[in-house]
Amino acid sequence: MPTAAVSVVTGANSGIGRATAIHLASAGHTVYGTVRSVAKAEKLNAMAGAAGVEVNLVELDVGNDDSVRTGFEQILGDAGRVDHLVNNAGVGGNAVVEECSAEFFLDVMNVDLCGATRCAQAVLPQMRERGSGTIVNVTSVAGRIGAIAQAPYVASKWALEGISEQMAQELAPFGIRVAIIEPGVTKSAIFAKNVDMPAGTGAYDAHYRRMLQMYAAGLNHATDPFEVAETIREAIETDAPRLRYTVSWGGPELVGGRARMTDEEWVAIGLAPDDAGYIKAFGDAFGLDIST
Repeated sequence: MPTAAVSVVTGANSGIGRATAIHLASAGHTVYGTVRSVAKAEKLNAMAGAAGVEVNLVELDVGNDDSVRTGFEQILGDAGRVDHLVNNAGVGGNAVVEECSAEFFLDVMNVDLCGATRCAQAVLPQMRERGSGTIVNVTSVAGRIGAIAQAPYVASKWALEGISEQMAQELAPFGIRVAIIEPGVTKSAIFAKNVDMPAGTGAYDAHYRRMLQMYAAGLNHATDPFEVAETIREAIETDAPRLRYTVSWGGPELVGGRARMTDEEWVAIGLAPDDAGYIKAFGDAFGLDIST
């Protein structure tokens, strides 16, 4: 059985997950990366090979109970234990509340929230038995601040933030730490996949346009996912752990700006009469230029 720390990274086939799997392996961890299809992991394998490391691939869909159970049985059977779990797998979701179906809310919740809890439940019994372990939950700055026209994503990430706070208290007596990673805009395939918008009524065209404006600007400054991977490694290995780590472009500015403003000031940003006014109000509030 491996003597190095055993770390599992979900959603390892792209973006933050892929960078984290490779980075932890480069730091000496024995890494298991979960992917929905091993056959589609060519780039992960190529990048790991170029880095001179191995990422052990396990097919696993975090949105499915049986798949999670089977995948972690394979990992635990092979490695004997899991020291660190990085819950990274997730999906986006664009919609204003009025145009977001209950089914859409639940689909995103099933992956972003329930996926993380399924995986945690799979590893916690053996962590409790050993009296050690780390659960790292990758949320988003959208878990700390409303993100216009992204209601299902915001709902899932706020929920994961709350569950993470609860887990941190629940698990502390067993020697298990919880860390929350809150990325801003990071280079990831999720943006190319996350372009659908319901726009059923036509009443919210400005909301969707302003959401896309924010991400168009963000992608010009998007942070390399390996920067987030290093933050995750720090959260796992540090001797001075924190509950929250905010990283990437826009992350500290959005979280800090929202904390400084009143609720009334937050609501007032939505009253901007046109896109130019919105861009100015956003910049004044957060110190971020989202013009393109």
